[in-house]
Amino acid sequence: MIRFHYNTAPNPKKVALFLEESGLPYEAVPVDTRKGEQHLPAFAALNPNHKAPVIEDDGVVVFDSNAILLYLADKHGLFLPKDPAQRGPLLSWLMFVASGVGPFMGQAVHFGRFAPEPMPYAVNRYRREAERHWGILDTQLAQGPWLLGADYTIADMAAWGWSGALPFALGDDAALDRFPNVKRWRETINARPAAERAMKLGADVAWKTEMDEDARRAMFPSNY
Repeated sequence: MIRFHYNTAPNPKKVALFLEESGLPYEAVPVDTRKGEQHLPAFAALNPNHKAPVIEDDGVVVFDSNAILLYLADKHGLFLPKDPAQRGPLLSWLMFVASGVGPFMGQAVHFGRFAPEPMPYAVNRYRREAERHWGILDTQLAQGPWLLGADYTIADMAAWGWSGALPFALGDDAALDRFPNVKRWRETINARPAAERAMKLGADVAWKTEMDEDARRAMFPSNY
């Protein structure tokens, strides 16, 4: 059985969606980053980058959410494009999320919400870049129901994980309205029973909610 080390942040949500869509049996193992559990030796041995998600799959350890999606999709032949010629576009969109959407969204959240002092240039830089990336996704989704057209794939799951954080990252509750195709696509995925289960994962866990000094040290150790 897969052991899935997770929290409720965007990157673990991608993997939760895949696991629920696939029906693969898994054990969910919470990692509370505000408590610093990502720095415990047992977890660091699984991921030297000290971040969730991580999976353990019959002795194989995989970290980084997009790597996990690709590993599981390839292993089980699930949520990949039917046309082999679409392998290149699949990898392109998957890496677009990994190198663009995720990092810029993360930095937009950090500087917009958690920086110890206001930094208008940084906030503007990362929010505008996050907005640009979602504009690219919106244009792509204007061409079909999914990022690769007719096929629902791990590329959609990767982007979906971050889509719920868009209003928080951009500082605008109506942010999704700027991207009508993204909004339609997100609502379509959200209506899937697997997505409903993925979004509920962790609802019964007593996560630390305070962003106190200990939480800041655990989450942003390079600042100390």
